[in-house]
Amino acid sequence: MEKYRLTQIRLPLNHADDAVSQAILEKLGIKANELVSYSVFKRGYDARKPNAIFLIYTLDVMTTRSVANTTPAPDTTYHLVAEAPKNLTERPIVIGMGPCGLFAGLVLAEMGFRPIILERGKAVRERTKDTFGLWRQSKLNPESNVQFGEGGAGTFSDGKLHSQVSDPENRGRKILTEFVKAGAPAEILFVSKPHIGTLRLVSMVEKMRATIQSLGGEIRFESKVDKLNIEQHQVVGVTLASGEQIASRDVVLAVGHSARDTFQMLYDLGVYIEAKPFSIGFRIEHPQSMIDKCRFGVNAGNPILGAADYKLVHHCKNGRSVYSFCMCPGGTVVAATSEVGHVVTNGMSQYSRVERNANSGIVVGITPDDYPGGPLAGIAFQRHWEKLAFELGGRNYNAPGQLVGDFLANRPSTTFGSVQPSYKPGVRLCDLSSCLPDYVIAAIREALPAFEQQLKGYAMNDAILTGVETRTSSPIRIKRGNGFESLNTKGLYPAGEGAGYAGGILSAGIDGLKVGEVVALNMLARFPSS
Repeated sequence: MEKYRLTQIRLPLNHADDAVSQAILEKLGIKANELVSYSVFKRGYDARKPNAIFLIYTLDVMTTRSVANTTPAPDTTYHLVAEAPKNLTERPIVIGMGPCGLFAGLVLAEMGFRPIILERGKAVRERTKDTFGLWRQSKLNPESNVQFGEGGAGTFSDGKLHSQVSDPENRGRKILTEFVKAGAPAEILFVSKPHIGTLRLVSMVEKMRATIQSLGGEIRFESKVDKLNIEQHQVVGVTLASGEQIASRDVVLAVGHSARDTFQMLYDLGVYIEAKPFSIGFRIEHPQSMIDKCRFGVNAGNPILGAADYKLVHHCKNGRSVYSFCMCPGGTVVAATSEVGHVVTNGMSQYSRVERNANSGIVVGITPDDYPGGPLAGIAFQRHWEKLAFELGGRNYNAPGQLVGDFLANRPSTTFGSVQPSYKPGVRLCDLSSCLPDYVIAAIREALPAFEQQLKGYAMNDAILTGVETRTSSPIRIKRGNGFESLNTKGLYPAGEGAGYAGGILSAGIDGLKVGEVVALNMLARFPSS
């Protein structure tokens, strides 16, 4: 038997059932009885011509015949790098249970290292109730919300599972496989832009928690780490808000991009931190039907394609770049603050993506030159605009909003048009021009008509802008060396989005696996098998 990988198999959107197998026979020049089986490794689409959309397949094919000049199918199996020795007397600590901490904890548990995972927020179902408390009753719990709690910020998102990171060791495949085991649809293993949605993520996270616990891992909720215990530049444990101390010389820091008090604590302790670029802007909403028609033409509504997404970028005259961020087809704009007296927006979709509106961040790249003042200056910069949005929204967690037509004409909005905003608790119409820096407002005003040239209707008068989107990524980087440890604090492993090394569920999970592997190998070196 021979196994080959075929790429760029291009077929019409509505191809016949046997078209894939016929394409394989033609590509390999073999007979039907020589084709044993095939599986779809990846399926994407080419929608550059909306009325003539093609599906693009990557296939793994099993044949009884050798075919010259054909690529063998690679082994995509994930392999554990270590096994905990029986004489191990220490346990690693993982701080945070978002995607990064979840997968760092999972792989450490699978290798027998019995990690202790500390999460400041609540278990995912209790956390969901608290999150709905903000959306439905304007009640914020600063320790249990969209940002903090089991599953991390990705739980209340579109659940996107694609990334641009290089992944030669197939860690991304490991993540997708674990998600399928936990209840995700099997299609995430092969569609080009897989997503899960919030409701499915909740139950999946619970199942993965149970797996970690069954392997000897310990998970503690409402266990906020107030201090890292450091002796001679070596982590020796953590102190919880309760005063309890837990000893460990291996601490994975996977706290997410909104753990501002943790960043301050690390900075005060002398852990090396530097400011990094991020982006700020608004959420924009359009009718999903309009986006579908623009992207897919007569094929809008095809179940294989689903709700259409988009990716846009414009380079402005003032040197800024404006781009779409975290686009959520058929979704809603959500309140995503974690601090009292702040308004932050984000986007979310369910797996079905059937809500009326499409939404996306429309954000502008900024750098530490825009917020001078030291490693934590970006946090102060974010807070300034989030507080202003809170004021403009009416001081009740409503968000400030403006119709696109009014925003472009530089006049306040007073009434909604055909697009009703989805943000809860609610949207208060106003003039958003004071809601972000002048250079950001100018850049977005230039970009929206440019985006109209790519997607007809994008700058429609009734589309809604909602402010503010400030937490696109961490404003800091907790820099690490080649061994994944902090530059100046041995045993501390900064990881994921909060440390500045990921952006999204998949890349954060991949980073968690990488760091978990390194921790295991370092512990194994200290405790060789007896």
